Amino acid sequence: MDDIIAAALERGDASLSEFDAKALLSAHGFPVVPGALAHTPDEAAAAARSLGFPVAVKACAPGLAHKTEAGAVALHLADEAGVREAFSRVAAAAGGAVLVERMASGSRELAMGLVRDPHFGPCVMLGLGGVFAEALGDTAFRAAPVDLHEIRDMVAELAGKKIFAGLRGMAPVNEDDLFTCLSALSQIGFSCDRVAEVDVNPVIADKNGRLFAADALVVLK
Repeated sequence: MDDIIAAALERGDASLSEFDAKALLSAHGFPVVPGALAHTPDEAAAAARSLGFPVAVKACAPGLAHKTEAGAVALHLADEAGVREAFSRVAAAAGGAVLVERMASGSRELAMGLVRDPHFGPCVMLGLGGVFAEALGDTAFRAAPVDLHEIRDMVAELAGKKIFAGLRGMAPVNEDDLFTCLSALSQIGFSCDRVAEVDVNPVIADKNGRLFAADALVVLK
């Protein structure tokens, strides 16, 4: 992972690509949506076959934070023809390789992150995610690392805390997964000093309450 960060800094990139950001998360134990890089329509189709349909196709250029607005993402692709067409469209919009991922499945979206406070050092964030995360600002912060008691306190602080409970037959958000995800972010904060900030949004909670990162941004310093 140090090599990925060093290579990005050497290129002058201010952030990691989504593929590399998720590789960093995964290396520290944060569960992520399975995916693969593709440089051609054939590679994209082969990746989709291997992952299983439906899939998403996304641009994978560093610094591209708002893919939907840039026309650089295609979702719910159900066959190879759709993947090939999406590859061409996404690559034309953003350039470079594309990321082919298994389509995330879940109706609850959380947000998690890492920031560096000048007084407290690495701090982790937990909140509600999705497209309204910035507008709502429903977040809780703690100095890293955090234990399960602190995580429960973070959930209790959120206005949308009921999202974490079992709703309409869905299981509660898995506390072990919450601990795993926030611990992974803590580890990155302590072991990767060239990482300035991590934003994982959305973190999808599936019907069983299990968590995995559907998108991630790692800002470098």
